[in-house]
Amino acid sequence: MGKNPFLEVDDAESDGGNAGSASLNADTLTLSSPESKQVSSSSPLDSDVSEPTGSDASGDADGWQPSFNGVSRKSGDSNLSALDLVSADVGLREYLHGQINLLPLSARDHVLACALIESLDDDGYLRISLDELAALNGLQPAVDLCEISTALKLVQSLEPCGVGARSVSECLLLQLSEIDATDERELARRIIEEQLDRLAQRDLAGLARALRAEPALVSRVCEHIRHFDPRPGWRFGASEVQFVTPDVIVKKVRGAWIATLNQAVVPQIKLNQIYAQMFAQHREAQHAELAAHLQEARWTVRNVKQRFSTILTVTQAILKRQHHFLEFGPLAMKPLALKEIADEVGLHESTVSRVTNNKYVATPLGVFELKYFFSRAMSTASGGSCSSTAIRGVIKDMIESESAGLPLSDAEIARRLVRQGLTVARRTVTKYRQLMKVAPVERRRRLA
Repeated sequence: MGKNPFLEVDDAESDGGNAGSASLNADTLTLSSPESKQVSSSSPLDSDVSEPTGSDASGDADGWQPSFNGVSRKSGDSNLSALDLVSADVGLREYLHGQINLLPLSARDHVLACALIESLDDDGYLRISLDELAALNGLQPAVDLCEISTALKLVQSLEPCGVGARSVSECLLLQLSEIDATDERELARRIIEEQLDRLAQRDLAGLARALRAEPALVSRVCEHIRHFDPRPGWRFGASEVQFVTPDVIVKKVRGAWIATLNQAVVPQIKLNQIYAQMFAQHREAQHAELAAHLQEARWTVRNVKQRFSTILTVTQAILKRQHHFLEFGPLAMKPLALKEIADEVGLHESTVSRVTNNKYVATPLGVFELKYFFSRAMSTASGGSCSSTAIRGVIKDMIESESAGLPLSDAEIARRLVRQGLTVARRTVTKYRQLMKVAPVERRRRLA
């Protein structure tokens, strides 16, 4: 639209949106506070209300002052709004700079500490070598390795504990001060320095043999280490939130499931008919570039409509086959392949794959990607078939209803599925459990 004069915004859609927002803003201002109601009722634009007279009225009018958000209030009131009271996200570097600025450091030490802080990544780690950092600061006289190491120790002493580490083991070692008992702290140091792999594998028996320590003591120390933060900087700063806007909205109307396009994601463009008519009346050979623009504009408008029409058609075909899912949940999901939908709507299978990729539908059960409704068929003992989504739902129900002290292993879940007529291998159960982000049986038992 920025370079094609024949494309313009659909005024019908944009005007309706602006009118709705203007009405909402007016209602918000009217209902925001009693004071704003009084001002709106005495507005000079209201011809039915006479303007107040007298010293009291003029004095009261002088007391009102417009604020930045357009809502009037008394001059004696606080100048803070609701947005001013929202806490601001403080980044890791700002938090560390605030601590450095309070320390009695020389100008040179302050520059080195700030250079180290700016070199940290979002997790609080120093990924650049000290030699390279010392050569980049440009201080005179040149910074030696001992001086930059001292500055690093200063940064590592700041909060959060573990910041400024160059490896996971160093990050954990910086947090050993959180263990009060001396013997446990020394054992934790040995585990981190010598047996970090076994700690990650939760091999308590192997740790006890390698360190020649009591298993109970090793278990207690490992529990302390697991409470350390291997990414001390991740809690600072605004977290990146990925918002999903559904392309299609599904509702149940008079007993039938209806799919409609979400107009918020449809580009509201149309062909500028006035320009198109003017070009048709005065078309000449030297206007080849405008002819290309007109052809491109018509192609764009036609393909936008066709694209979203295809999305809606594919969604309706999916709902026709998966309406039981909307009624009863994941356990009612049927096996469905891309080829079935492609044959029904008369499109190529690759086209259906592109249409359902990164396209979302809002249902009463939640927002799902269109690819969620496709799953391969798995045979049952009775000769029928069921979807992998339904099997994952059965596995989830089993895990949620298991005894806290006796959680189910993947092999036991596979045996119970076989007794229910669902032939599923143990490794398949493990894969589905991992997809649902459910902890293994050992960890669930330990947490219980």
